[in-house]
Amino acid sequence: MIVSEKLQQFYNNNNLDTDGGENQDFFILKFRLFSLKLPNSDFRKKVVYIHDIQHVLFDCDISWKGESFIAGWEIATGIWKHFPINIMAFWAAGFSFLNYPKEMIRGYKTGLKYNGIIDLDISKEELLKLPLEEVRKLVLKKKPTQFNFLIFIFWLFIAECVFFFPLMVVLLVWVLS
Repeated sequence: MIVSEKLQQFYNNNNLDTDGGENQDFFILKFRLFSLKLPNSDFRKKVVYIHDIQHVLFDCDISWKGESFIAGWEIATGIWKHFPINIMAFWAAGFSFLNYPKEMIRGYKTGLKYNGIIDLDISKEELLKLPLEEVRKLVLKKKPTQFNFLIFIFWLFIAECVFFFPLMVVLLVWVLS
């Protein structure tokens, strides 16, 4: 099955828009007790399909457990090189580690075996026409990166800083007022 068909199946199975919300002005971030309606920035619109293909490649749902795996995978595959989408990936990794640390670590370790889909030199149209197994082969590294605990801790530190940054700003404003 080609990527576009699997992606459409993923959107249908998860009650998402047919384009994954790419053309919407806002997207919803759901938590246990509340949801946030956030602006769907241009940079997110351009790459949301890549994030969704990652879910399809690794058969991850859109729960926070599934997002935790994908967040770890994205950090390991080097999404940090792509500003500003890297901020969302780090935020998700920081949140994920606090809620589903095993899934986030499993995603990170899996990601060490792959290159990021975002780094493929393939247009969206070409990527969507490829068989899913071909995409899997394209991103698989010939020589996986070995897990390095110190590097993981470094990325985890960055992720937690990004995650807690808004809270730190609020606390700072509160203390200074």
